[in-house]
Amino acid sequence: MARGLRFMVQEHHATRLHWDFRLELDGVLKSWAVPKGPPTETGVKRLAVQVEDHPLSYWGFEGTIPEGEYGAGSVKVWDKGTYVLKLREPRKYHVLLKGKKLKGDYRLINFKDRNWLMYKVDSIEGPAKDSSGSKSRS
Repeated sequence: MARGLRFMVQEHHATRLHWDFRLELDGVLKSWAVPKGPPTETGVKRLAVQVEDHPLSYWGFEGTIPEGEYGAGSVKVWDKGTYVLKLREPRKYHVLLKGKKLKGDYRLINFKDRNWLMYKVDSIEGPAKDSSGSKSRS
């Protein structure tokens, strides 16, 4: 049985604190630096700056990158899990994340150069509704 694609978010205390969002795709970890952290609620849009792809061997890395090296600072895994790639276009990704902290329907939209927006959208199913159209309180 084929295993699912993996995603990972690393909290990175470098020159400036940011979170590295990584998708396993095409034999590498496609990577974005998210200065304010990935959104956990719908309606919150975050800047995600695309950075160089990382090798799959970087999966799960935690530790300290020495001073003088690119990305110097401490790194720890903030979240990880699997994802389903629903749509992939040159300037748009639609993914369903299945992690401990990030769960649900996410979009990455390229709006200029290496700058992307990352945001969570309501699930297609959404909360159950009763026959009047109101959200169920069960």
